[in-house]
Amino acid sequence: MELPEFRATLDRWLDEHAADLAPDRSLGTLDEHMAQLAKVKRLAYDAGFMRFGWPERVGGLGGSPLLRAYLGEALTARDLVEPGIYSMTETLAPTMIDHASPALAAAMVPRLLSGDETWCQGFSEPGTGSNLAALACRAVEDGDGWRVTGQKVWTSLAQYAQRCVLLVRTGPLDVAHRGITALFVDMESPGIAVRPIETMHGAPEFCEVFFDDVAVPAGRMLGHEGQGWSVAMDLLPYERSTALWHKAAYLQRRLGDLVEAVADHALDPVQVGETVQLLAAFRARSRATAHRLAAGERLGPETSVDKVLVARAEQAVFDLVEAGLASDVLLEEDAAASRWRSEYLFSRAATIYGGTEEIQRNIIARRLLDLGDDR
Repeated sequence: MELPEFRATLDRWLDEHAADLAPDRSLGTLDEHMAQLAKVKRLAYDAGFMRFGWPERVGGLGGSPLLRAYLGEALTARDLVEPGIYSMTETLAPTMIDHASPALAAAMVPRLLSGDETWCQGFSEPGTGSNLAALACRAVEDGDGWRVTGQKVWTSLAQYAQRCVLLVRTGPLDVAHRGITALFVDMESPGIAVRPIETMHGAPEFCEVFFDDVAVPAGRMLGHEGQGWSVAMDLLPYERSTALWHKAAYLQRRLGDLVEAVADHALDPVQVGETVQLLAAFRARSRATAHRLAAGERLGPETSVDKVLVARAEQAVFDLVEAGLASDVLLEEDAAASRWRSEYLFSRAATIYGGTEEIQRNIIARRLLDLGDDR
């Protein structure tokens, strides 16, 4: 199916099933957001829309990745899903398709697409900051498999997840990224403990995850031993392609909501203009990246530009919220004010999560502009 036909068919289906897709209650908690996500994904999967843009060998219906990009855009623009948690599918399903054994990918990917399962991404660790090559969570061979011991932190949605794409150290620390392996771990395995972290925006979206001699079968390795760094480098651009296009739709909608909410208040026209400009630049860049992915191009360090732009756009939109709705956001307790407040507080981390802005600018300078030694 081509994009224009898909868009028209999907929009018609969304209109016809608006009541079924609508949240059962006000989405105030993370539990409610997760339940809504599972419901929407199941309905969209059963109708076929969630399967477009994915290969037939993993239960998809084929077609361009632009089809699934538009699906996420449409669901986000209609406020049916929260883009951050929805985008985990766009990040982790391609990793399984590209690096898992064909049988494992065929068995697992439909569970994620249909909303039957949630997966998480175990990368960051205490004390390593943005230096992923220094990770210390270790896996040692144990017969026909591995035993994993260590800790991860800032693992999004781990308390809901049935599976985890986990980076572990299987070689010595002094070989850095060359000693890292990627595993696909069942989160119900004995020895795993999850401790949610409640952040300042009031939601326990991130978690600490502890692994104590956790058994992982050899068939759950993604790629080959010692190739975990390559798996991670293939995964990160997906975080910054289709997934960020969904974020663009969300920011555009919330900017429109803000303008409507402050119709009787004065906003600084210069600040409004700068925000619109930043958001337009991000959307243009994100659209180009989505089309490059659809054309089969390999994404790489240039997606750091997308990450810098989305962080700036997100913070600009919610700086405008602070300017226009300061008293409501700070003082009111109704659902609308609570949502604005939570989103504003979360936006403060936009230049940190998913790779700090300093790291992204360093990548841009060294790897794209050749402004220094890339060691």
